[in-house]
Amino acid sequence: MFELTVRDHVMIAHSLPDPFFGPAQGLHGATLVAEVTWSRPDLDEHGVVIDIGEASARLAAVVADLNYRNLDEHPAFQGRFSTTEEVARHIADRLVDSMDLTGFAGLVVTLREHPDAWATYRVAL
Repeated sequence: MFELTVRDHVMIAHSLPDPFFGPAQGLHGATLVAEVTWSRPDLDEHGVVIDIGEASARLAAVVADLNYRNLDEHPAFQGRFSTTEEVARHIADRLVDSMDLTGFAGLVVTLREHPDAWATYRVAL
């Protein structure tokens, strides 16, 4: 299995209004490092998993919609908490919706909220 990973970052604000989240209930900011890994069993006709420039541009387009936004007001997160896990799923879903994934085996989005804490969402294709 071949894999290619690119990363970007996004700065967001949000709140997690439930006592479960302790101090994160209130409005706060976070900088999330987004890593996306595309995988495929064989390289394409150009000898790559995906072009690095294309992968970077696709990720940048998805995170641009989140950058400097209050996710409490973002339509994609209405009715659900904008946890790191949910944001990772959102990014993965937008990437899957935006491209032809013929030949790919999977897509993995990892969001690093802190050097010691991250969440991952995997899509089998």
